[in-house]
Amino acid sequence: MENVQAHDELRDPLMIAEGWMREGKDVAIATVVETWGSAPRPTGSHLVIDREGNFEGSVSGGCVEGAVVAEAADVLETGKPRMLEFGVADETAWRVGLSCGGRIRVYVERLG
Repeated sequence: MENVQAHDELRDPLMIAEGWMREGKDVAIATVVETWGSAPRPTGSHLVIDREGNFEGSVSGGCVEGAVVAEAADVLETGKPRMLEFGVADETAWRVGLSCGGRIRVYVERLG
């Protein structure tokens, strides 16, 4: 059981962010702060991104994650946090990763 727990901690986005920062990397964190309707990930879910575009964790899926990674690059560059909102009509939801037409709000900020 210890081995499984150690593996889970290695995949924990917050632990990964801490490790990246110890390595001297610039790191941004995206956090789901609000959801409406059906959303793929619950409030409190994290995605961590470094300056090279590496990322771990999840805030949604599909095109939403790509958009969050792109916004995180700008947050890392400017140091200015951003509040992002994603939502779509049911007929287009599958294309952007919001499978049931839900909406999410994601806060992206630079760590450190």
